[in-house]
Amino acid sequence: MGSIMILNGSPRAPKSNSKRYATIFSEKCKCKTEYFNISKTNHIQLCGKSEEFSDILFVFPLYADGIPVTLLNFLKTLEENPPKNKPVVSVLVNCGFLEYSQNNTAVSMMKLFCHQNGYRFGSVLKIGSGEAILTTPFKILVNRKIKKLASSIACAKYCILQTTMPISSKMFLKASTAYWINYGKKNGITKEQMETMNIEE
Repeated sequence: MGSIMILNGSPRAPKSNSKRYATIFSEKCKCKTEYFNISKTNHIQLCGKSEEFSDILFVFPLYADGIPVTLLNFLKTLEENPPKNKPVVSVLVNCGFLEYSQNNTAVSMMKLFCHQNGYRFGSVLKIGSGEAILTTPFKILVNRKIKKLASSIACAKYCILQTTMPISSKMFLKASTAYWINYGKKNGITKEQMETMNIEE
């Protein structure tokens, strides 16, 4: 059984939803894990550190149908500074859409990086419905899938997993609209202000 380096590629990593998913993964995983946030200043350090692990799990949110720039910039550095012994790369990606399939392009980007740079591609967990799922009873679905993800990586029996809230698109839209309106109220922002394109006022 190997060891897993968990890299959070979210632009707001210390306070991100991705960090919550990474924490659940560490709790469910039976082998050694070590967690790191990707920042602007630690790329070389993380590239060197990756030498110590059998696997890397990249945890990140979907940004504009692809990987966030925080992760993209790190991958550029990793391409130029690869470890001698390359770990297996797995992915946990989450999006604000109900459909977990919205994450497919981001997963393909990670697969392409691995193919072009000689990394074995491991397991994938695609999560739909964004932050909302962790605040509902459906959190149990996420916990189960992350447990399966952790087991697949620990045993090197890599697989593709996915989950989302088992509700209709209409219900999800209604619930997510209510969520963002209430979120805006907590921060002194009205529904009308959120609907405008004037972000600087």
